[in-house]
Amino acid sequence: MTERLTEQFTFLNAADALKSVERANVLMDGSRAENSAEHSWHLALWALVLGDGLPELDRALAMLVLHDLPEVYCGDHPIHLIDNPDQVAQAEAAAADRIFALAPADLAAPLRALWKEFEAGETPAARLAKRLDHAQPLMQVLMSPCPPADHLDVVRDNLATGRAARFRQEWPEFYTHAVDLLAGGPGTAGPDLDARLAFLAEADRLKSVTRATTLVDGSRCETSGEHSWHLALYALLLADQAAPGVDVARVMRMLILHDLVEIDVGDVPIHSADGKAHGSTQTQAAEAAAADRLFGLLPAPTGASLRALWEEFEATESPDAVFAKSLDRVQPVMANLMSGGGTWITYRVTAEQLETRVGVKIARGAPTLWPWVRAQAAPFFGT
Repeated sequence: MTERLTEQFTFLNAADALKSVERANVLMDGSRAENSAEHSWHLALWALVLGDGLPELDRALAMLVLHDLPEVYCGDHPIHLIDNPDQVAQAEAAAADRIFALAPADLAAPLRALWKEFEAGETPAARLAKRLDHAQPLMQVLMSPCPPADHLDVVRDNLATGRAARFRQEWPEFYTHAVDLLAGGPGTAGPDLDARLAFLAEADRLKSVTRATTLVDGSRCETSGEHSWHLALYALLLADQAAPGVDVARVMRMLILHDLVEIDVGDVPIHSADGKAHGSTQTQAAEAAAADRLFGLLPAPTGASLRALWEEFEATESPDAVFAKSLDRVQPVMANLMSGGGTWITYRVTAEQLETRVGVKIARGAPTLWPWVRAQAAPFFGT
């Protein structure tokens, strides 16, 4: 078990570098370049919102969480700058071999196969994932209040003759809507699609919510969008730590959604103000109001379904939510370990506080995981 956990966390810590891979796209507010981890999180949310009820949703969701991991080693390849597609494909395949080989052997093969399935784009799940991967960058530009002119040119070419041109037949409502937005119009989407896209545009703001936890290299604080993506990846890699009967696909959905309310409320570090701010009545009320606003942007059935999933996570009573919460607690511990102390130094955390605020939650959802994590943290606390 010890050797296996070491391999699992070696993979998860290496994957953290995806948060430092810049893409050609920028955030909707134009403040900076989007990174590949944020993009992967946003695509997973797109899948939840636009793939609602589809039988292939959960497999597509897993693909989208994984699909850009080779970029840890080979970087992003913007579609408008690719001169030699075969060379790029070879570089990405070699990078996929390298990143997935870090996982335990019984996980490495199926994870790489899932990535390969996405790349091929032939199964229903892969087609859904590819459709969203090709659509999200368009709306990232077209729904921005200040889109760069050269980005609009890329969108124009993409819709005319690029990979998005197929939407004319494959997804005509989206295609017509995008073309109208590009021409300066208000868009032509019906109320249902318009509401879903508006919610997804608002969700882009989670990429600008800064957390206290740093990247594993300590170079900067992570964002809540990156954190949510990383937790979904944690669920895939640590599924063997879940209690019997836990639905890991539902856990991934919860983790994709769980921090959306921070768009309005911001991050409340668990160790801040001696832990009193985190989970306070005032914070809970603010988060509930944020959930009302955000999930209220969606068509009623979808909004209610996703809101219920968020509430289930917050209540932490169901087996799925208990496991999701344990992952939400363990990921910052690993970031602190890798970065030389992180928030433990910032907030002067003691071993006792780590046990009561973090360890109890991890042990509740993943009882065999906490002893291993505690042992990794012990040298920092001199225990």
